[in-house]
Amino acid sequence: MIVFQVLSNRLKHSRLIIKIALFDKLLLIIISYLMALPLYATPEQDQIAFRKHYQQRFPELKLMDYANGVYAIDDIARQSWLAIEEFPPYEAAIEQGKSLFNKPFANGKHYADCFPESLIKANKYPKWSKAQGEVVTLVKTINDCRSSQHESTLSYEKSDMVSLLAYLAFTSRGKPIDIVIPKNDPRALAAYEQGKAFYYQRHGQLNFSCATCHVQNAGKKLRSEILSASLGHTNNWPTYRLKWGEMGSLHRRFAECLTQIKAEPLPEQSIEFRNLEYFLSYMGNGIPISGPSTRK
Repeated sequence: MIVFQVLSNRLKHSRLIIKIALFDKLLLIIISYLMALPLYATPEQDQIAFRKHYQQRFPELKLMDYANGVYAIDDIARQSWLAIEEFPPYEAAIEQGKSLFNKPFANGKHYADCFPESLIKANKYPKWSKAQGEVVTLVKTINDCRSSQHESTLSYEKSDMVSLLAYLAFTSRGKPIDIVIPKNDPRALAAYEQGKAFYYQRHGQLNFSCATCHVQNAGKKLRSEILSASLGHTNNWPTYRLKWGEMGSLHRRFAECLTQIKAEPLPEQSIEFRNLEYFLSYMGNGIPISGPSTRK
């Protein structure tokens, strides 16, 4: 009986040793795995790496040059663009936007009454709204202003909204993009990370990401078009696109890109598109606003 008890205790002890050994081995595996994983880069680190890629890809370009989009890359395309800019097709949109901006609401107030500045600074958008807990684009700011003055909101893709954007971009021309990601609000960083993830995520039947065209293949030709760099992608909107024959917004272009890679387009001003704009705009900090503009 005593021998049986001793054997039983030894067996329990052995099982305990085995369990501890297995646990230690598992813990070692988990620690090794975690140590092998790359740490999350900060937005500042992302921006440095993003710009370094283009500096290596286009060493002759300075940061300011990216304000001109693809026309900073290709000389022939640039000459055609400069010829169009002598009589820019977006001038009518600027004039219409100015008229709309200065037109009083039914209560006698104006857009300028919604903001501390006399004009909305387009180079500061999109921005993080702590109160709303989301990224607020210039488009959303315009409609929020209208709602606060008991006016109906404007359709995102219609001429009135696009013209207002054209005027506000024009009044901010030359001002550097200045997007802030608050360090004291983790929700802002989460929105930035979601925009970044969307940018690098592959979509659609063609299995392309934004980076496939505008990072990996920037400067190369896709059919007859030269692929632009993503650096400075948000600074020239709204744009008169020759293929559209009219002015259009950045989010319209986002949706078109998804369609081109045979993915389901998202609606303009969706959370995904606003976060994507937040990420791309932060990457372009310091590049001057050049919108409205003309693009092929």
